[in-house]
Amino acid sequence: MRFGPVPLDQAEGAVLAHSLPVAGGRLRKGKLLGPADIAALAASGLREVTVARFEPGDVAEDAAALEIAGAVAGPGLELQPVGTGRVNLLATGPGVARIDAPRVDALNAVDPAITLATVPRWQRMDPRGMLATVKIIAYAVPGAALARACVAGQRALALAPPVLATASLIQTDVGLGMDPDKGRDVTEARLDRLGVRLVEARVVPHREVPLAEALAAAQGAIVLILTGSATSDARDVAPAALQRAAGRLVHFGMPVDPGNLTFLGALGDRPVLGLPGSSRSPALSGSDWVLERLVCGVPVGPAEIMAMGVGGLLKEIPTRPRPRGQRG
Repeated sequence: MRFGPVPLDQAEGAVLAHSLPVAGGRLRKGKLLGPADIAALAASGLREVTVARFEPGDVAEDAAALEIAGAVAGPGLELQPVGTGRVNLLATGPGVARIDAPRVDALNAVDPAITLATVPRWQRMDPRGMLATVKIIAYAVPGAALARACVAGQRALALAPPVLATASLIQTDVGLGMDPDKGRDVTEARLDRLGVRLVEARVVPHREVPLAEALAAAQGAIVLILTGSATSDARDVAPAALQRAAGRLVHFGMPVDPGNLTFLGALGDRPVLGLPGSSRSPALSGSDWVLERLVCGVPVGPAEIMAMGVGGLLKEIPTRPRPRGQRG
């Protein structure tokens, strides 16, 4: 593509680079100039105009954006109509963003005019939420570069939809008058936005045996534990109760704050998630990242959890008993 000022009598068939006023209105940038446009510009006193002129093999911005978007979009995504070289990719339902970052990087390295921007990996998506946008930042790109970008970014994006439909919540009571309805309501809201139904919510004393009995009887496809006192060790009440119920502790702790005291376990083939006290707030917590992936069938283990530290310093919840800035 050639770009720059040309005499008006050579501008027909080129793309107008900047919007210009003419009698009765204006010609918008990006317009393919025809004879009537040239006449209107001449009548406005112009003798020169800045344009983009396609060369053999160039692909116009809208066509290029559509081709890129079609190449990168995997299951669970739909394309919005193209305009001004942009196509947005939307989630077709709830889920988490499955993004192949090396493919996205490879696509963006092909040509500066070809760009793909996404939400962070594994971000929770609402239906019709924008997961990515393709933007061609020139009026045309070379066809060869477009072809390379399509190969580099092939199926780089997808939506991982929920695969678990039900959940159980077990809360423990330490006798300090904590309202269990708050924990239940906030947890139910978290589950609802992923299309998961809370099939039971129980409150048991904060002791190993009654918690183990509740775990053994839980019916949900995922089991959530919200203790009245923070789980501060892998041998604390909740992890010990999980093992007493013939479950296993997979990992305790995470480098995300709030959410450090999250733990992950299993009861047979069902995931068990120990929620930190911060989960009583609707604010984002590290446990949300684990919960969302588990619900959507994305493998989560110690390696994945311990890789969450970069970006894991989240906004502090207003009700935190001991804020980060407090000393002692």
